[in-house]
Amino acid sequence: MKIRQRFGSVYDERPYPQKIKALIIHCATHPAEDMIDLLNERKLSAHYVIGGDGIIWQLVAEGKRAWHAGISSWREMENLNHYSIGIELSSPTMGQNDYPEQQIKSLIKLCRQIMRHYQIKKVNVAAHSDIAPTRKPDPGKAFPWQYLASKGIGLWYDLADAVKVAENDVAKLLQIIGYDTHDLPAASYAFCRHFVPQEVAIWDDISELCEKIYPQDFVLPEKYLPILKACAYKYAQNRQILSADF
Repeated sequence: MKIRQRFGSVYDERPYPQKIKALIIHCATHPAEDMIDLLNERKLSAHYVIGGDGIIWQLVAEGKRAWHAGISSWREMENLNHYSIGIELSSPTMGQNDYPEQQIKSLIKLCRQIMRHYQIKKVNVAAHSDIAPTRKPDPGKAFPWQYLASKGIGLWYDLADAVKVAENDVAKLLQIIGYDTHDLPAASYAFCRHFVPQEVAIWDDISELCEKIYPQDFVLPEKYLPILKACAYKYAQNRQILSADF
């Protein structure tokens, strides 16, 4: 796997003794090299950027803290910049249309390498929208989470597991997966972006998509509760907390 390096100055040290234990997937509308310039201009960064052509660019050494996650939370972690490696994908539609095959192939190779090196758990592979549900929509409804899970990157649900879960409270089930539920409509919509993309609206105006992150009155439709329960079971199983939560 060939990686082009274009290191910048937008990074700092990770708080000692925090270890790298999460992998966060992002996207932005710009071509890769334009995205790199824009990140630098805005005093932001990611460890890697992958263009639509599949070329991987490294901007920040993995051991350093890149500025990609912002205000964020996932499971027991606050401020995911401390704990994570961030990967930005170029997507003109902010992930509303399918990602190019070569881009996803490069992403899978890179994710596998990172997860193996740092022993990152599958429960800690997340979307920017998962860790910041009130602020971010990326990597979007078309991101192939199920396919990546089939390659060992992240998790996907088995609907048959839903019957194993007695809990019906949406907030509690989302918390088991890892979501911050202080804003329940936002967390519920982020869950749909990841696991129920058919419920997520398409926006022709990308600026509106980035401004109107979720419907303020969104309630997870009851028909999707079995999917939520199956996801919670899968994440709990991988966190070895089944007896505590169910």
